[in-house]
Amino acid sequence: MQNTQIQKQHLVQPTQEDILVIPRMVLFQQTAAWHGINPTMFDHYASIIQNNATYMPRSHAETNPAYKQIIPYILFTYDQKLFMMQRKNSASEQRLASKFSLGIGGHIRQEDIVSGNILSWADREFEEEIHYYGAKSCQAIGVLNDDTSDVGQVHLGMIILMKGSNDHIAIRDEHKSGTLLTIDECRKLYYNMESWSQLCFDFIMQNQDLLK
Repeated sequence: MQNTQIQKQHLVQPTQEDILVIPRMVLFQQTAAWHGINPTMFDHYASIIQNNATYMPRSHAETNPAYKQIIPYILFTYDQKLFMMQRKNSASEQRLASKFSLGIGGHIRQEDIVSGNILSWADREFEEEIHYYGAKSCQAIGVLNDDTSDVGQVHLGMIILMKGSNDHIAIRDEHKSGTLLTIDECRKLYYNMESWSQLCFDFIMQNQDLLK
C-alpha cells in the first residue's frame, strides 16, 4: 500500500470538528456492501480511502448514511489475551453507553491527516487513547461493515490487530475502563459487547492463530 498525499475536499463549511468520510457509493462501487469482516480487501479499501478522502462536520456525518465515517479499530492483544474496555454511562456516544468494546480507535479528524496510511493513523489514535509502555506491532486483518444499526450504517471499520510485548496498558479516557481478558473471560461478556466487538470476537474465534 503506497502512501499518498490525500486531496482534501470540503462538502460544507466547517462549523465544528471535521472528520474523514467516504461516499457510500464510492466505497461499494466495485464490491457490494457485506455484513461482517472482509479479510481480503484491506488494501483495496485503504486505497479508496486515501484517494477519495472527504471531510464533514461530525454531527452531519452521524445522521447521513450516504457517507461512511472511517474508523481505525485496533484490537490489542498480549499473551493471547484481548484488551476489553467498557464505556461508562457518561460516554459521549450514548448509543453505545455501558457496552463492552474490543476496539481502540476513533474518527480521523482533518487535522490528523498530514501523510501516511491507515496503519500510521491508527497508531496515532492508539497513542491518544491509551497509556502503553512496550514494543508493539500491527497487522491489518480486515474491513468491517455492519448496516444493521443506526451506528453501523454511518461507519466503516478498518480492523487492525496490535500485538504488545507486555501488559502495561491502561486507557486514558475517563469515560471508559479497560483490562486484558482471556478468551473465556471475553466470551462471558459477549452479549454485552457492542456489535462491532461481537463481529471482531467471532472473527478471532475463527482465526485463533492470530493471537499466537
